[in-house]
Amino acid sequence: MTQDASILFSPFRLGDIDLKNRTVMAPLTRNRATHGTDAPNELNVEYYRQRASAGLIVTEATQISQQGQGYIWTPGIYTPAQVEGWKKVTDAVHAAGGKIFIQLWHVGRISHVSLQPHGAAPVAPSAIRADGKTFIASGFDDLSEPQALTVEEIKSIVGDYVAAAENAKKAGFDGIEIHAANGYLIEQFLKDKTNHRTDEYGGSVENRLRFALEVTDAILTVWPRERVGIRLSPVSAFNDISDSDPAKVYFPLIEKLSARGLAYIHLVEGTAGVTRDDPPFDYVGLRKTFSGAYIANNGYTRDTAVEALDANRADLIAFGVPFIANPDLVERLRRNVPLNTPDKATFYGGDAHGYTDYPALT
Repeated sequence: MTQDASILFSPFRLGDIDLKNRTVMAPLTRNRATHGTDAPNELNVEYYRQRASAGLIVTEATQISQQGQGYIWTPGIYTPAQVEGWKKVTDAVHAAGGKIFIQLWHVGRISHVSLQPHGAAPVAPSAIRADGKTFIASGFDDLSEPQALTVEEIKSIVGDYVAAAENAKKAGFDGIEIHAANGYLIEQFLKDKTNHRTDEYGGSVENRLRFALEVTDAILTVWPRERVGIRLSPVSAFNDISDSDPAKVYFPLIEKLSARGLAYIHLVEGTAGVTRDDPPFDYVGLRKTFSGAYIANNGYTRDTAVEALDANRADLIAFGVPFIANPDLVERLRRNVPLNTPDKATFYGGDAHGYTDYPALT
């Protein structure tokens, strides 16, 4: 029996925005910003324009400051040149009938001294080095030892989020996604493996939630709640992170985010890029705790996306790697035809090859 996939292509009202379908282009780091300025360029404009048939595009993670950068050639949103570059992207997406949110990002300890202002150490809730590597000008290198943030420095970073949110408005975005997943700074505060603080930002769950909520509240002074979402990954071990009891962290967090009326939560279910089922977590319960929309993410196919929507386990489905190789992914899913095979060698850095030259259906 052929599966009725019409729900995947039905309109959906997200906050106060009408989306033309329920597919979301997930944030995808591609390391193709302009060398030297980290500003989006004409190649980036074409890449996003090609994918404007998605119900919603969430941009690649975009650093709110130089300190927030963890990989070479990722775009920022803290200089006039970067704002101007993103304005060209949003104009192109809107001209093609699309909607686009920017994902605001601070990597925290997932960085290297060569990327930091004046070669300083990366920052983190606690001075705990991550086990892993990052991509810098010379290739892949070990992550650097971080220094623990002072309370004053934490407040300053919240101010950087505000400035980035203001710049996102200037750049013409439709909304904001707060990156609080995948082992980066906000999640480093949330989880007890990376947060060993004994002040008001550490220890109890209430204290560990504080930074995430302060960032959210600060952005809500710039953007209406209907235009703000947040990305979370309760159990993913990506970037050497974990928590001894994630349910005790994420259910209170979602309750507080729901009370603030955010447009959506965007969940990386399971371990990023690996599996949605291991380790197990009560995503259905989390969805019921939140009053807004639920975007499900991590390895969804056409069939599993339709199944999740039909069962009301999600409102929208985010696709990552399929959007890399298929600029016309929505139409391919609609017709139920084969997808292009992604070239993993061109995922990070490079030129148009493996970026804007994947064929669309004729």
